[in-house]
Amino acid sequence: MAALHTRRSEFIAGIRDTFPLVVGAIPFGLIFGALAVNNGLTPAAAMGFSLFVYAGSSQFIGAGLVGQGVSMALIIFTTFIVNVRHALYSTTLAPHMKHLSQRWLLPLGFWLTDETFAVVVTRYNQPDTSPFKHWYHLGSSVIMYLNWNFWTFVGLVAGQTIRAEDLSRYGLAFAMDVTFIGMIIPQLKNRPMVLAALAAGLSAVLLNGLPNKLGLIVAVFIGIGMGLLAERFMKAENATTTVEVDGMPS
Repeated sequence: MAALHTRRSEFIAGIRDTFPLVVGAIPFGLIFGALAVNNGLTPAAAMGFSLFVYAGSSQFIGAGLVGQGVSMALIIFTTFIVNVRHALYSTTLAPHMKHLSQRWLLPLGFWLTDETFAVVVTRYNQPDTSPFKHWYHLGSSVIMYLNWNFWTFVGLVAGQTIRAEDLSRYGLAFAMDVTFIGMIIPQLKNRPMVLAALAAGLSAVLLNGLPNKLGLIVAVFIGIGMGLLAERFMKAENATTTVEVDGMPS
């Protein structure tokens, strides 16, 4: 007998399946809070980053650029480029969410993160006919948002007495890397995605010395370009194989 899906069951399932990533995000929030106040942001401004921007990587980059005294225009441009990947996330999720009203799309769009995307795209692609998968999405989004803001606040308080580097010394930063590895590996299901990940990762390492984190931005575009090229090549290869098979004598 098929499982009965309800709003409540989907919401709880979204929280449950996101919980491992919630734990992995704790060091992010702690270190960001400490880093923000150590880079000259007021506690209110740093908390506003998490409440109203809610984009972990962009928050780290933005806080770092503020500490370096970079112009506001460059900060906005840099964080915009870093978040371009969300356009790809949205394209992937759009077919599953096109029936939703703006009352749903606006908060779910604002709450979209790497962690939530990794969890909900798997749920949306499952073959069951549950009409409440967006409630699963909501559960994942809410728990990530509350967790991020709570640990940002803890980091702000701690950051006023200890330096952000001290948090990293205890190995908390390593948990950030492990979390992203755990998110990425299950998504590498075909050749274009593997090549895109390898190209982006290698480029990020080689370009690490560029100022203002520009190496990461360039690596993003290199990874996207490699993925698109690999996908186009694979489609052409499949088309050629199909023509050859169809042309064989029966």
